[in-house]
Amino acid sequence: MSGDILSQNEIDALLSALSTGEMSAEDMKKEDETRKVKVYDFKRALRFSKDQIRSLTRIHENFARLLTTYFSAQLRTYVQINVASVDQIPFEEFIRSIPNMTLINVFEVPPLDGNILMEVNPNIAYSMLDRLMGGAGTSPNKVDNLTEIETKIMTSLFERSFDNLREAWSGLIEIDPFLTEMEVNPQFLQMISPNETVVVISFNITIGESSGMINICIPHVVLEPVVPNLSVQYWMQTNKKEKTIEQSSILEKRLKRAPLPIVAELGEGQMSIEDLLHLRIGDVVSLDRQVDEPLVVRVGDVPKFIAQPGHSKNRMAVQIIESMNGGDEDDE
Repeated sequence: MSGDILSQNEIDALLSALSTGEMSAEDMKKEDETRKVKVYDFKRALRFSKDQIRSLTRIHENFARLLTTYFSAQLRTYVQINVASVDQIPFEEFIRSIPNMTLINVFEVPPLDGNILMEVNPNIAYSMLDRLMGGAGTSPNKVDNLTEIETKIMTSLFERSFDNLREAWSGLIEIDPFLTEMEVNPQFLQMISPNETVVVISFNITIGESSGMINICIPHVVLEPVVPNLSVQYWMQTNKKEKTIEQSSILEKRLKRAPLPIVAELGEGQMSIEDLLHLRIGDVVSLDRQVDEPLVVRVGDVPKFIAQPGHSKNRMAVQIIESMNGGDEDDE
């Protein structure tokens, strides 16, 4: 009876012992009291509940599906990725569990603080590199000899994959991940304290005939601001009004930063090709608009405003005097 849940055979054995008098109810109570004290290892502090771990698992299962599509397109071969496990362990234990020479991408995820690690097994890393270089996907497993060209190719591959991470995390928080460095020796990584709790998401990945692991290491300090959002109540809430307002605000900010070409037309004119070829400095071109007539201001080739010409701080300018109707129809 080592677990909390008894099997049917154990239940039958207990009932039999009670009925024959081999064990009394008082003995069972005393046994329960002795089990109230549990050993707790402070070096393996559990910062996340099972509910929160399940939420992280769902997020990265979606990430695995997006990565499968991305790598299949980039490598032009069969790729399969799935989540193998999600555990919380000390950072030191994670560093000891990965090979001495491997491929480690270190990236930041603003607005969250801290760094996240993506460790790629050498067998998989060089299988990817061989496919990108036009090979069959074999792996020489020489990750300690990355050249500058190989580093640039792998950096570009994983930087573009961060779009999938951004999409997978979008239900939790809007992040903007970017690569800060690529390392091959985990002993050189001094991100956080060795005893700091980290969440390690392990992926099984198959590329053609090669297979291996990709591990994502997320320190507790990175996830701390969004820990309340990992609860079931957050994921199952039906009120989406706040989310809609937030999305509208983001969309509005992006629209306000969008550049628009604005042109104030002085007028139009016609001339022959021969006259155009003979134009010289000082020549006058006749337009179809009088000097005292207002100008038409076009926004993105659509007439929107009536304005009058003038100067502002020794620069040519126009002053809007009227809005034009019917411009919206031209937009369509």
